[in-house]
This record gives sequence, structure tokens and C-alpha cells, in this order.
Amino acid sequence: MKILYLLIPLSLVLLGLAVWAFFWAVKNDQFDDLEGPAHRILFDEDENDLPPEERKRRQQAREQKAATSSDDDSDSS
Repeated sequence: MKILYLLIPLSLVLLGLAVWAFFWAVKNDQFDDLEGPAHRILFDEDENDLPPEERKRRQQAREQKAATSSDDDSDSS
């Protein structure tokens, strides 16, 4: 019977830690994209396989394309 005086508070502390970990994960967007990583492994091309120079060049091309398309959208309005 005396063990309950230890086990009940211990279980409440563990429950509190689990609730805190859940809310931390939600706050830090850990559950935003659940299917993306599963689909991403199906593609052959991976940015991490490219040399750093090529990655930087592709990133700049993407940024330039996004800036161009946002300029086109604002011009047509």
C-alpha cells in the first residue's frame, strides 16, 4: 500500500512530461507534413546528393523564378 504513495505522483509526473512533449511538438510544427517524407523517398533526385555549388545555383534559380512570377502577378492586377 505504501508503494502507491510513490507510484501515483511518479505517474502524474510522467503524464505531465508526456503532455508537455506533445504540446512542444505541436508548437514546433512537428506534425505539419505527415505524408511528405513518405512520398519524397520515391523520387530519384535528391538535393543533398548534389555538390554545394549546384545546390546554390538551383536555389538562386528558384528564388529568381519566384521573384519573377510574383512581379508578373502584381503587374497583371
